[in-house]
Amino acid sequence: MDNSLAKEPMSEHDKKLAFKIYLYLGALFITSLVVSNLIFQKFFYWKPFGDVTVFGASLFEVSVGILPYPITFLITDLISEIFGKKKANQVVTAGIFASFFSMGIVFVADAAPALTASPVNNEEFSKVFALSPIAVLASMIAYLLAQYVDIAIYHFWKNFTQGKHLWLRNNFSTFTSQFIDTFTVVCLLCVFKVLPWNLFYGLVVSGFLFKVFIAFLDTPLLYLFVYILRKRFNLKVGEEIQLGV
Repeated sequence: MDNSLAKEPMSEHDKKLAFKIYLYLGALFITSLVVSNLIFQKFFYWKPFGDVTVFGASLFEVSVGILPYPITFLITDLISEIFGKKKANQVVTAGIFASFFSMGIVFVADAAPALTASPVNNEEFSKVFALSPIAVLASMIAYLLAQYVDIAIYHFWKNFTQGKHLWLRNNFSTFTSQFIDTFTVVCLLCVFKVLPWNLFYGLVVSGFLFKVFIAFLDTPLLYLFVYILRKRFNLKVGEEIQLGV
Protein backbone atom coordinates (compact mmCIF):
# COMPACT_ATOMS: atom_id res chain seq x y z
CA MET A 1 0.00 0.00 0.00
CA ASP A 2 1.33 3.44 -0.94
CA ASN A 3 1.07 5.55 2.23
CA SER A 4 1.60 8.66 0.15
CA LEU A 5 -1.89 8.11 -1.23
CA ALA A 6 -3.50 7.73 2.19
CA LYS A 7 -5.99 10.41 3.03
CA GLU A 8 -4.91 12.92 5.66
CA PRO A 9 -6.88 12.74 8.93
CA MET A 10 -9.56 15.36 9.43
CA SER A 11 -8.34 18.53 11.15
CA GLU A 12 -9.75 19.58 14.52
CA HIS A 13 -11.45 22.54 12.85
CA ASP A 14 -13.19 20.26 10.36
CA LYS A 15 -14.20 17.84 13.13
CA LYS A 16 -15.82 20.68 15.07
CA LEU A 17 -17.57 21.94 11.94
CA ALA A 18 -18.83 18.45 11.08
CA PHE A 19 -20.17 17.97 14.61
CA LYS A 20 -21.87 21.36 14.48
CA ILE A 21 -23.57 20.45 11.18
CA TYR A 22 -24.70 17.14 12.67
CA LEU A 23 -26.02 18.97 15.75
CA TYR A 24 -28.01 21.46 13.67
CA LEU A 25 -29.43 18.70 11.47
CA GLY A 26 -30.50 16.88 14.61
CA ALA A 27 -32.13 20.05 15.92
CA LEU A 28 -34.07 20.52 12.67
CA PHE A 29 -35.13 16.88 12.77
CA ILE A 30 -36.41 17.04 16.36
CA THR A 31 -38.16 20.37 15.77
CA SER A 32 -39.96 19.02 12.70
CA LEU A 33 -41.05 15.91 14.58
CA VAL A 34 -42.31 17.74 17.68
CA VAL A 35 -44.14 20.37 15.63
CA SER A 36 -45.89 17.71 13.54
CA ASN A 37 -47.34 16.23 16.74
CA LEU A 38 -48.49 19.63 18.00
CA ILE A 39 -50.34 20.72 14.86
CA PHE A 40 -51.76 17.43 13.55
CA GLN A 41 -55.37 18.17 14.57
CA LYS A 42 -55.87 20.65 11.71
CA PHE A 43 -56.75 19.11 8.33
CA PHE A 44 -56.68 20.63 4.86
CA TYR A 45 -57.63 19.53 1.37
CA TRP A 46 -54.84 19.79 -1.17
CA LYS A 47 -56.20 18.92 -4.61
CA PRO A 48 -53.60 19.07 -7.41
CA PHE A 49 -55.76 16.77 -9.57
CA GLY A 50 -59.17 18.17 -8.69
CA ASP A 51 -61.75 16.32 -6.63
CA VAL A 52 -60.66 12.67 -6.42
CA THR A 53 -62.13 10.09 -4.06
CA VAL A 54 -60.41 6.83 -3.08
CA PHE A 55 -62.29 4.23 -1.02
CA GLY A 56 -64.72 6.89 0.12
CA ALA A 57 -62.09 9.39 1.28
CA SER A 58 -61.06 12.54 -0.54
CA LEU A 59 -57.60 12.18 -2.01
CA PHE A 60 -55.09 14.46 -0.32
CA GLU A 61 -57.40 15.27 2.56
CA VAL A 62 -54.56 15.29 5.08
CA SER A 63 -53.44 16.72 8.40
CA VAL A 64 -51.12 19.74 8.46
CA GLY A 65 -48.95 17.58 10.70
CA ILE A 66 -47.83 15.77 7.57
CA LEU A 67 -46.13 18.91 6.21
CA PRO A 68 -42.96 18.87 8.37
CA TYR A 69 -42.85 15.07 8.53
CA PRO A 70 -41.08 14.43 5.17
CA ILE A 71 -38.33 16.78 6.36
CA THR A 72 -37.43 14.22 9.02
CA PHE A 73 -36.83 11.54 6.37
CA LEU A 74 -34.74 13.91 4.25
CA ILE A 75 -32.59 14.71 7.28
CA THR A 76 -32.11 11.08 8.33
CA ASP A 77 -31.10 10.21 4.75
CA LEU A 78 -28.61 13.08 4.74
CA ILE A 79 -27.19 12.07 8.12
CA SER A 80 -27.04 8.44 6.96
CA GLU A 81 -25.14 9.41 3.84
CA ILE A 82 -22.59 11.72 5.49
CA PHE A 83 -22.33 10.57 9.11
CA GLY A 84 -23.41 6.93 8.95
CA LYS A 85 -26.14 4.59 10.20
CA LYS A 86 -25.28 4.87 13.89
CA LYS A 87 -25.61 8.66 13.97
CA ALA A 88 -28.89 8.53 12.07
CA ASN A 89 -30.32 6.06 14.58
CA GLN A 90 -29.16 8.25 17.46
CA VAL A 91 -31.10 11.21 16.08
CA VAL A 92 -34.22 9.07 15.69
CA THR A 93 -33.97 7.91 19.30
CA ALA A 94 -33.48 11.49 20.48
CA GLY A 95 -36.54 12.50 18.48
CA ILE A 96 -38.67 9.91 20.26
CA PHE A 97 -37.50 11.19 23.65
CA ALA A 98 -38.14 14.81 22.66
CA SER A 99 -41.64 14.00 21.41
CA PHE A 100 -42.76 12.26 24.59
CA PHE A 101 -41.14 14.96 26.72
CA SER A 102 -42.92 17.72 24.81
CA MET A 103 -46.23 15.89 25.12
CA GLY A 104 -45.67 15.60 28.88
CA ILE A 105 -45.18 19.36 29.10
CA VAL A 106 -48.39 19.92 27.12
CA PHE A 107 -50.38 17.66 29.44
CA VAL A 108 -49.05 19.47 32.52
CA ALA A 109 -49.84 22.85 30.94
CA ASP A 110 -53.35 21.64 30.12
CA ALA A 111 -53.90 20.58 33.74
CA ALA A 112 -52.93 24.03 35.05
CA PRO A 113 -56.13 26.16 35.47
CA ALA A 114 -56.23 29.33 33.39
CA LEU A 115 -56.78 32.73 34.99
CA THR A 116 -60.01 34.56 34.25
CA ALA A 117 -57.99 37.23 32.44
CA SER A 118 -55.98 34.65 30.42
CA PRO A 119 -56.13 35.37 26.65
CA VAL A 120 -56.57 31.61 26.13
CA ASN A 121 -59.03 29.85 28.42
CA ASN A 122 -59.00 26.21 29.52
CA GLU A 123 -61.42 25.04 26.83
CA GLU A 124 -59.55 26.67 23.96
CA PHE A 125 -56.20 25.39 25.15
CA SER A 126 -57.50 21.86 25.62
CA LYS A 127 -59.16 21.83 22.22
CA VAL A 128 -55.92 22.75 20.46
CA PHE A 129 -53.19 21.19 22.58
CA ALA A 130 -54.71 18.44 24.74
CA LEU A 131 -53.86 15.77 22.22
CA SER A 132 -55.34 12.31 22.49
CA PRO A 133 -52.78 10.06 24.24
CA ILE A 134 -53.80 7.23 21.91
CA ALA A 135 -53.23 9.39 18.83
CA VAL A 136 -49.80 10.43 20.07
CA LEU A 137 -48.87 6.86 20.96
CA ALA A 138 -50.00 5.60 17.55
CA SER A 139 -48.01 8.32 15.83
CA MET A 140 -44.87 7.56 17.84
CA ILE A 141 -45.05 3.80 17.26
CA ALA A 142 -45.52 4.34 13.53
CA TYR A 143 -42.74 6.92 13.43
CA LEU A 144 -40.28 4.75 15.33
CA LEU A 145 -40.91 1.75 13.11
CA ALA A 146 -40.77 3.78 9.89
CA GLN A 147 -37.60 5.70 10.71
CA TYR A 148 -35.58 2.66 11.70
CA VAL A 149 -36.80 0.81 8.60
CA ASP A 150 -35.89 3.86 6.48
CA ILE A 151 -32.33 3.91 7.82
CA ALA A 152 -31.89 0.13 7.48
CA ILE A 153 -33.12 0.08 3.87
CA TYR A 154 -31.06 3.16 3.00
CA HIS A 155 -27.86 1.50 4.15
CA PHE A 156 -28.75 -1.81 2.52
CA TRP A 157 -28.93 -0.08 -0.87
CA LYS A 158 -25.89 2.05 -0.07
CA ASN A 159 -23.80 -1.06 0.58
CA PHE A 160 -25.36 -2.96 -2.35
CA THR A 161 -24.55 -0.18 -4.83
CA GLN A 162 -21.19 0.60 -3.19
CA GLY A 163 -22.23 4.16 -2.46
CA LYS A 164 -23.52 4.89 -5.97
CA HIS A 165 -27.02 5.78 -7.18
CA LEU A 166 -28.02 8.12 -4.35
CA TRP A 167 -31.49 8.60 -5.86
CA LEU A 168 -32.16 4.84 -5.60
CA ARG A 169 -31.56 4.46 -1.87
CA ASN A 170 -33.16 7.80 -1.09
CA ASN A 171 -36.45 6.96 -2.81
CA PHE A 172 -36.60 3.21 -2.09
CA SER A 173 -36.02 3.76 1.63
CA THR A 174 -38.41 6.71 1.85
CA PHE A 175 -41.25 5.10 -0.12
CA THR A 176 -41.12 1.92 1.95
CA SER A 177 -40.84 3.67 5.30
CA GLN A 178 -43.54 6.22 4.45
CA PHE A 179 -45.97 3.44 3.55
CA ILE A 180 -45.17 1.65 6.83
CA ASP A 181 -45.64 4.90 8.76
CA THR A 182 -48.95 5.78 7.09
CA PHE A 183 -50.38 2.25 7.29
CA THR A 184 -49.35 1.75 10.93
CA VAL A 185 -50.62 5.06 12.30
CA VAL A 186 -53.99 4.87 10.50
CA CYS A 187 -54.41 1.23 11.49
CA LEU A 188 -53.69 1.96 15.16
CA LEU A 189 -56.04 4.95 15.17
CA CYS A 190 -58.78 2.75 13.75
CA VAL A 191 -58.05 -0.09 16.19
CA PHE A 192 -58.33 2.29 19.14
CA LYS A 193 -61.48 3.83 17.60
CA VAL A 194 -60.01 7.30 17.17
CA LEU A 195 -60.99 7.00 13.49
CA PRO A 196 -63.75 4.91 11.86
CA TRP A 197 -62.65 1.89 9.80
CA ASN A 198 -64.51 3.09 6.71
CA LEU A 199 -61.84 5.81 6.32
CA PHE A 200 -58.91 3.40 6.62
CA TYR A 201 -58.11 2.71 2.94
CA GLY A 202 -58.74 6.24 1.81
CA LEU A 203 -56.53 7.80 4.48
CA VAL A 204 -53.73 5.29 3.86
CA VAL A 205 -53.75 5.94 0.11
CA SER A 206 -54.07 9.71 0.49
CA GLY A 207 -51.36 10.01 3.12
CA PHE A 208 -48.94 7.72 1.30
CA LEU A 209 -49.33 9.39 -2.11
CA PHE A 210 -48.87 12.82 -0.58
CA LYS A 211 -45.65 11.68 1.13
CA VAL A 212 -44.40 10.04 -2.07
CA PHE A 213 -44.96 13.28 -3.97
CA ILE A 214 -42.97 15.22 -1.37
CA ALA A 215 -40.24 12.54 -1.40
CA PHE A 216 -39.77 13.07 -5.15
CA LEU A 217 -39.33 16.78 -4.49
CA ASP A 218 -36.70 16.30 -1.78
CA THR A 219 -34.38 14.11 -3.92
CA PRO A 220 -32.73 17.10 -5.67
CA LEU A 221 -32.27 18.72 -2.24
CA LEU A 222 -30.52 15.61 -0.94
CA TYR A 223 -28.21 15.61 -3.95
CA LEU A 224 -27.41 19.28 -3.38
CA PHE A 225 -26.65 18.94 0.34
CA VAL A 226 -24.62 15.76 -0.16
CA TYR A 227 -22.60 17.46 -2.92
CA ILE A 228 -21.88 20.49 -0.71
CA LEU A 229 -20.80 18.40 2.28
CA ARG A 230 -18.70 15.99 0.24
CA LYS A 231 -16.90 18.87 -1.40
CA ARG A 232 -16.37 20.71 1.89
CA PHE A 233 -14.96 17.68 3.71
CA ASN A 234 -13.29 16.07 0.67
CA LEU A 235 -15.32 12.86 0.93
CA LYS A 236 -15.33 10.11 -1.68
CA VAL A 237 -18.57 8.50 -2.85
CA GLY A 238 -19.83 6.31 -0.01
CA GLU A 239 -17.34 7.70 2.51
CA GLU A 240 -18.68 8.82 5.89
CA ILE A 241 -17.47 11.23 8.58
CA GLN A 242 -16.72 9.42 11.83
CA LEU A 243 -17.78 11.54 14.81
CA GLY A 244 -17.03 8.97 17.50
CA VAL A 245 -19.60 7.99 20.12
